[in-house]
Amino acid sequence: MKFGVVLFPSKKLQDVANSYRKRYDSHYSLIPPHLTLKEVFEATEDQIDEIAANLRKIAEETNPFTLNVTKVSSFSPANNVIYLKVEQKPELTSLYNKLHEGNLEQHLDVYSQLKLVDVAHEETVDRFHLMYQLENETWTVFETFRLGKG
Repeated sequence: MKFGVVLFPSKKLQDVANSYRKRYDSHYSLIPPHLTLKEVFEATEDQIDEIAANLRKIAEETNPFTLNVTKVSSFSPANNVIYLKVEQKPELTSLYNKLHEGNLEQHLDVYSQLKLVDVAHEETVDRFHLMYQLENETWTVFETFRLGKG
């Protein structure tokens, strides 16, 4: 089964992203706006129990942190993906690293327009999610992990 680890921003920020995704993102209906913490990986049911246990430990060791979105950016020309750029924070980098230890014309036109959009946004992050992919290619939450010991 396919799994991935993501962070879902607030509804407010998801609504901003979805206002563009509805028109331009072919994956719009498959998964809500998110920040990928660990790319798609394969795991069996037995393996995912151990992975989820490790994610619980990582979540407990990670304090909530502030997520700052600073601008619209793109992976172009390597990939025609437009995204909301997130400011690197030590906590976010640490969380990402812990999750990786051990176990075209229309695009350019849209990107050039969106670069001018003010997307300054800040929110507190207190959880991340282990996702799995269904047979119809949509993604759903397998388990949610709250940051901190509380």
